[in-house]
Amino acid sequence: MTARQRVDQQPGFVLHSYPYRETSLIVEVFSRDHGRIGLVAKGARRPMSQLRGVLMAFQPLLIDWSGGGEMKTLVRAEWQGGQPLLGGQALLCAYYLNELLLRLMPREDAHPTLYQAYGEALRALAMGEPQEVVLRRFELALLRELGYGLELESDSDGLPVRPEEHYAYIIERGAVPLDEHRLDDPMGVRGKTLIDMAHQDFRDPETLVQSKALMRRLIQHYLGGQVLQSRRVFTELFAYPGDPS
Repeated sequence: MTARQRVDQQPGFVLHSYPYRETSLIVEVFSRDHGRIGLVAKGARRPMSQLRGVLMAFQPLLIDWSGGGEMKTLVRAEWQGGQPLLGGQALLCAYYLNELLLRLMPREDAHPTLYQAYGEALRALAMGEPQEVVLRRFELALLRELGYGLELESDSDGLPVRPEEHYAYIIERGAVPLDEHRLDDPMGVRGKTLIDMAHQDFRDPETLVQSKALMRRLIQHYLGGQVLQSRRVFTELFAYPGDPS
């Protein structure tokens, strides 16, 4: 992007914002065609600013910006509507999605397919679809689009994964068959679970449990040990084993 370049009417979502100087905001945006962009929203904190009520997370926007440095200047943002407001656990799930994007997706790296998956996940959460299923599907899409895609239907030797077998999923190797003496391996997962994940079929309760444990371990690896604040909040607010993240 050149120093004078301007982008107009770009679909996007606000991922995060925080105060900048006395009256402005720094806004992290996930745009359809330009990926994650950092914007300075000048004067957005002023009481009469038109941007004040528009820069809301989880709402589809059309965004104009200009500039060629790492931080662009927000020119205009328009609310597009059509996305129900989120609340309760669904809202925390959406914050979890945003945090994954902020932590794992580099700036100015376009991912239109991931953008579509994100919008679909928000709509699914708003419609009350099972939260764990929504999160697992998005996590798989995220890792695939960022180049960390999982090989779920072939084992480490290139042979088809067998639903009745058990495997250890090792990041550097993929699905490694377990012998009968290691079926209680903490990294163990059924072949059926891996196949179900490949087809995004989470109807089997054991698939749902095992896929959550596997995805949590993989994502933690790619986060490099960073602690997700959304997961911590889930643990503090909901003292039950059903944390979907």
